[in-house]
Amino acid sequence: MVFIAYAAAFLLSFFIVYLLIPPLGKLAFRLNFVDRPRQDVERKIHREPIPLTASYAIFIGFFITLLLFIKGFTLQTGAIVAGSVLLLIIGTVDDWYKTNGKDFPSLPKFIVQVSSAVLVYASGITFSGFYNPFSGEFVLLSDWLQFILTILWIFGVTTVINFSDGMDGLAGGLSAISAITLFVVALAKGQSDSAMMAMILVGVTVAYLRYNKPPAKVFMGDAGATFLGFILGVIALDGAFKQATVLSLFIPILALGVPIFDNIFVVIKRLLQGKPIYQADASQAHYRLLRTGLSPKQVVMFLYLISGCLSLSSIILLLLHV
Repeated sequence: MVFIAYAAAFLLSFFIVYLLIPPLGKLAFRLNFVDRPRQDVERKIHREPIPLTASYAIFIGFFITLLLFIKGFTLQTGAIVAGSVLLLIIGTVDDWYKTNGKDFPSLPKFIVQVSSAVLVYASGITFSGFYNPFSGEFVLLSDWLQFILTILWIFGVTTVINFSDGMDGLAGGLSAISAITLFVVALAKGQSDSAMMAMILVGVTVAYLRYNKPPAKVFMGDAGATFLGFILGVIALDGAFKQATVLSLFIPILALGVPIFDNIFVVIKRLLQGKPIYQADASQAHYRLLRTGLSPKQVVMFLYLISGCLSLSSIILLLLHV
């Protein structure tokens, strides 16, 4: 019965997103809410206007399914919904600026992303500590350290998924691979709520990829990418980080390995060059791989392969019980 529930949640979330994206795409053209190609920007590699409305289908599909399959509406669920709404709003404003060829200031985005993470922390979803592998005792972190690490994790994952959304099928595919991995981890640990959230996220991302695979017919924009990152961060906190030992703390990091490691490199590079961290450029791995002569599809498949290998490594780490 449990696996039937996961399968049903996957199918429902998939079909909601799959059916909503086409009409929302038509609405985007009527509202002129589209990402237009710009010859002066290296990151804009598409040649036709692309609607930016997939984020709303993803949001609706995720939360309709979640509210139908979770056991009651809790404070934690409310915090996740509220944080997601904040990200959707600020992401929409950011995307609207982009449709007019402008850049939205980074400070409001930073404040909203941190605020969303604070809401999750206040609801009780935190990184509270870890088990000492030598003594077997639980090391409870101080309140201020719990707060800092929780905010840094959620904000960090939200940001790296957003930064990874630079090629057709990339951020959606990496999110799907990470969600599958976190589903397996949560299932192995008996954390049904986290497993359900992860499976629903797999459903919405796979449906989105149906329209975002190269050549993309729709984009999710910053609104969708930050939402996916936020949910992945929450799932890891509520699942993989619980009852973790020192070594198993690397499980969720490996599950999100490609966007995390790539964007650590990008942030360090921007800092060394004196550039703002939020300043968009073409320094991510997918752009660097494009410059080697690989096609966009080859780049995406290569990064999927790396992500899959890192995810398998995280599952092996889980099975070793370290």
